[in-house]
Amino acid sequence: MFECKYPHLFEPIFLADVYFKNRIFAAPQGTSFSTYGNQPTAETMMFYERKAMGGCAAVCYGDATVDSVLALGNGPHIHMDDRSNGVHLNRMARCVMRHGAVASIELNHCGSSARVSFDRGEKIYGAIASDTANFHHAGDIIAYEMPQDIIDMTIEKFASAAALAKRAGFQMVTLHGGHGWLLTQFMHPSNNRKDEWGGSFENRMRFPLAVCEAIRKRCGKNFVIDMRMSGSEIYDGGYDLDYGIEIAKALDGHVDLIHVSAGCHERDEVFTITHPNMFLEDGVNVKYAAAIKKHVQTPVACVGSLSDPEQMEEIIASGKADVIEVARALSADPDLPNKAKAGKREDIRQCLRCQSCFSHLMQGQEYSCAINPKIGWNFEQKYPRVEADPKKVVVVGGGIAGMTAAITAKKRGHEVIMLEKGDRLGGVLRCEKDVPFKFHLEQYLDLQERIVGELGIDVRLNTEATPELVESLGADNVICAIGAEEFVPPIPGIDKPNVVSAIDVYKDISLAGKKAVILGGGLVGSELSVYLAMNGIECSVLEMAPELNCAGNILQANALNLQFAKYGIDVNTSTKAVEVLDDGVRAETPDGEKFFKGDAVITAMGMKAKRDEALAMRWTAPQFDLVGDAVVAQSLREANWGAYQAALNVGIREVI
Repeated sequence: MFECKYPHLFEPIFLADVYFKNRIFAAPQGTSFSTYGNQPTAETMMFYERKAMGGCAAVCYGDATVDSVLALGNGPHIHMDDRSNGVHLNRMARCVMRHGAVASIELNHCGSSARVSFDRGEKIYGAIASDTANFHHAGDIIAYEMPQDIIDMTIEKFASAAALAKRAGFQMVTLHGGHGWLLTQFMHPSNNRKDEWGGSFENRMRFPLAVCEAIRKRCGKNFVIDMRMSGSEIYDGGYDLDYGIEIAKALDGHVDLIHVSAGCHERDEVFTITHPNMFLEDGVNVKYAAAIKKHVQTPVACVGSLSDPEQMEEIIASGKADVIEVARALSADPDLPNKAKAGKREDIRQCLRCQSCFSHLMQGQEYSCAINPKIGWNFEQKYPRVEADPKKVVVVGGGIAGMTAAITAKKRGHEVIMLEKGDRLGGVLRCEKDVPFKFHLEQYLDLQERIVGELGIDVRLNTEATPELVESLGADNVICAIGAEEFVPPIPGIDKPNVVSAIDVYKDISLAGKKAVILGGGLVGSELSVYLAMNGIECSVLEMAPELNCAGNILQANALNLQFAKYGIDVNTSTKAVEVLDDGVRAETPDGEKFFKGDAVITAMGMKAKRDEALAMRWTAPQFDLVGDAVVAQSLREANWGAYQAALNVGIREVI
């Protein structure tokens, strides 16, 4: 008999008499690919199907709007008030159900945060009138108090959307009652309406309960209603856990699952707590679900930075929650449930919480993952690839890009040799192994290194790759991933003994002394300042640009700002170092020249691709590819994706 390592996590659960095969649910994530008419494409459907294939008990299609005129907060919502979407919803439900998972869909109305509707010239409504700017909108959004006729229409819109979903094969809806959207706006303490829809707590709950009642009436008792709510909004002016408990108690018995999140989308100071950043502990928001569960009979789900099946098992076994909701962790590894069930915890690529995926989605409107280059290209994974002609491949460099290229090429049937000048694989990022908020990065590097070994790749450590050596190996393809070197600015005094690199400080924090000046406000310098502050080391960050350089990762920048405030880190933009002295840095600031005192001056002004060294190898094989930082200093996500694609192209036969 099979002995499951996590028996509580894989115990089935029934909600509204609907069977769920385990306790891992794919939390709602909004679509990225859609047609001009906001209809899901085949790529979108495969994004959700892939989660079902990976073993989730339920998969939720996120951010579907119940009102395509008044409720739009983002661009690619699917319109649930468009009956022509029924056929697309049917297809989506079947894609999930065919793998034994329950198909769910999140129904949303953005209310006073319906910025897209507002920008289209619509008169938008919230529970109360408001005139505020929000996190995703540059200017003020003017919203009006929702009148009775619009309230009645909106309740009907929710019910009709749920009915459409049910007809299409969905067995469950998640009502988005958290994070500041319309249902939250009615439940919120700020709802001081003078009619039956606000003022008292009973009146504030009237609208969400009316929505639940309308859906139950239209869809029946064997249709699962899940209500997502914020256990606490965690910001000044938001409601606290005690109020969240009262909301949950009011929902008890009216829904089939109380799905407890935290925070508010429209407040930048808590956005990366709602979607936990790397500086927070794993499962940081579980405490809100655990507190609420003590007060209700309805099953409770928790969500937020959960990727370790050991932790998930403990949550279910100890009674903190009945269901684990997972989002970003399934982008990092869609097979997380299946691997956990098989007892292969060590094979799970655990989410780094680097915010690269969400930042890229907000800017590029497509899903991606720093450590899983297949995400966003799910449709390509559904069918067997064209076979590759076996080639001999030499991968130069054993860092992030090099390991991904080598693993991908080997799995495609090629002979692979890796050349790495260091004594182990992992590259420059191994310097961060002692940084607590980079724990999952070290896990990932270890996993990739182990996979390289298990695949039997010929790894040659402590080997400097020269053009002569590479040519002597007789490769058909060379994939050059030698990385980059630190850029050292031509500042007077930069060669003084008190100047050290960020890489050296990560390896030996004592080099920073008791007070340090960091030259460079990119992600490397900013994250290093947090690491130093966590260890009681004062630091000043000097950045020449008007703002810190987040390299496109806007949510990581947001998370860093919270850390700067928490630790009192001295951040100086529009500040140019003009001379390094024995006890600090002389710099030009917007207010004139200023001296920044420090025991150490740490350079973190970016990396420079080793192009000359790389291009010296370009004629060592018939096919030569540059990947990762060898092209240009780039993010982990970009390096992984480029290396993966380069390896896929090796030996591809012509397709007629």
